[in-house]
Amino acid sequence: MERALTAPVIRTNRLTLRAHRISDAERWHAIVNEPRTRQFLQWPVRDEHASRVHLQHRTRHTKLWQADDFLALAVELDGDLIGDVSMHLRSTDGPTRSAEIGWILDSRYSGNGYATEAAAAMLALAFEVLEAQWVTAIIVKGNERSVALANRLGFLPVAAAPAHNSFLMPGLAWDERGREIQRRFGIQLGEAEAEFPNETRLRPLAAKL
Repeated sequence: MERALTAPVIRTNRLTLRAHRISDAERWHAIVNEPRTRQFLQWPVRDEHASRVHLQHRTRHTKLWQADDFLALAVELDGDLIGDVSMHLRSTDGPTRSAEIGWILDSRYSGNGYATEAAAAMLALAFEVLEAQWVTAIIVKGNERSVALANRLGFLPVAAAPAHNSFLMPGLAWDERGREIQRRFGIQLGEAEAEFPNETRLRPLAAKL
């Protein structure tokens, strides 16, 4: 990729997605240590200091440029931090460019569609700006809420392992449903932009796999 994708501010009907700030430390500690929220996180328990250090690392993950780069965005509702969405850039080559997304929502806000709305915004970023050919999501076994979210957005189950299931959304599926998803959630990608080598925007046959 010739130019990096830097952390945008993304707005939806109800949410704002933006880069993390160290001023989020108190809320971040509360979210990741809420028992129902952390049930499927597979993260170690962290005290306030360790949570602050962890968040500080997340504040630096603001750019996608090379394979395995990681982008983390805070999810805000009416100015309050309620979760996090993330994207791993798995491949940068145009015909096979791919990403993996993840989401965390304070369980006290569950049942309102906020995680679906935030994940939809990350899909729009992946397909419309990053020009990914497919996007994956890895979901821990037993996390039925996340499975339901993936199904709602149109992910397809593609693999099962002892500890997790893998889901995939091909770019061609986004081409069919993406505009409707963006309208439904009012997704505004703002100043998000990235520049890539000259290449066709038509999705290759591989995107159907």
